[in-house]
Amino acid sequence: MKEGRIITVMLCFVLLYTLFAQGCSSTSGEQPKEPANTGFHFKDKLSDYGFFAGDLKQLKPQAALFHYELATPLFTDYAAKDRFILLPKGQAAKYSGAGLPEFPDSTIIIKNFAYINEQHEKVMIETRMLVKDPADHKWKVMDYLWNQEQTDAVKHITGAKIPITLLDDEGNKISTVYQVPNTNDCKRCHVSSGILTPIGPKARNLNFVATGDSENQLQHWASLGGITSLPALTEIAALPNWKDDKHFTLDQRARAYIDVNCAHCHNATGDASNTGLYLEYEQTDESHLGILKEPVSAGGGAGGMNYDIIPGDAQHSIFAYRMNSAEPGTAMPELARTIIHKEGVKLIIDWINHMPKGKK
Repeated sequence: MKEGRIITVMLCFVLLYTLFAQGCSSTSGEQPKEPANTGFHFKDKLSDYGFFAGDLKQLKPQAALFHYELATPLFTDYAAKDRFILLPKGQAAKYSGAGLPEFPDSTIIIKNFAYINEQHEKVMIETRMLVKDPADHKWKVMDYLWNQEQTDAVKHITGAKIPITLLDDEGNKISTVYQVPNTNDCKRCHVSSGILTPIGPKARNLNFVATGDSENQLQHWASLGGITSLPALTEIAALPNWKDDKHFTLDQRARAYIDVNCAHCHNATGDASNTGLYLEYEQTDESHLGILKEPVSAGGGAGGMNYDIIPGDAQHSIFAYRMNSAEPGTAMPELARTIIHKEGVKLIIDWINHMPKGKK
């Protein structure tokens, strides 16, 4: 009996060893490979992601989505925009200064574009997505075009031209052909040093109390565990609201407007780096800001003028001239708008005209 038990134990040991060996090696003697990370794949429809609850066009965010606003947003044909960030479960962005936070892989940034029609209804046009792909840690971009029924948005790569009639900020009716960008157009604005990167959700553009809220956005986001390493709010730069003339000077408001609408291309590593016109809010070099600076590559778009900005003389400044045009080859910014932003143009004209003449 005792010998039988010994033999049984030995057989069990051999069997366990065999199973263990088979589980740890292949027939070729190599270790089994983990499944390859194929990265993020954009879904066919916006509804496939489950970002929003109920009627999709209401954009009612699920609990995991962080809705945010910008102190000074980019102008896009008076479009109404809704912005959201989705972080991977259990992870957070990391504060890294007044610029863009360090977002973890699989972060999704969502921006919806709509217009207000003559019946004062909100009509959806497109939803853009930026995703930080875990396969290569790089940002990828995709656009979703809303259908006429306003029930869903479908993946759309090639761009589109959509005739619309909208109401501007003062309720004036404007008809235009809205330009939905193709993915390469998106890359032109979002590229820095050849790398695709988000533009809007910089800490300094989130450092304020948004409309209808009672708490600073960064502080609220931190309380939800969405951002870490956040210092005291007083230590974080805040981009001025260009519309707020009660709390900010004309210079601050104009510089903030230019930063958001122009500086993503006009900086030392952006798409317009060859122009020498660098328009970040922190820029202090007057020549880089265009003051008495001759254009490098404006061509016919300069309107026969000699300097980007002539202090005290907006009428003869290329900067104001190009902003006040919707003609291809002249208009600046050259993407993202088909309509002249008359309020923005007035701001920049006032800014230039209030500069001391002879300033340099």
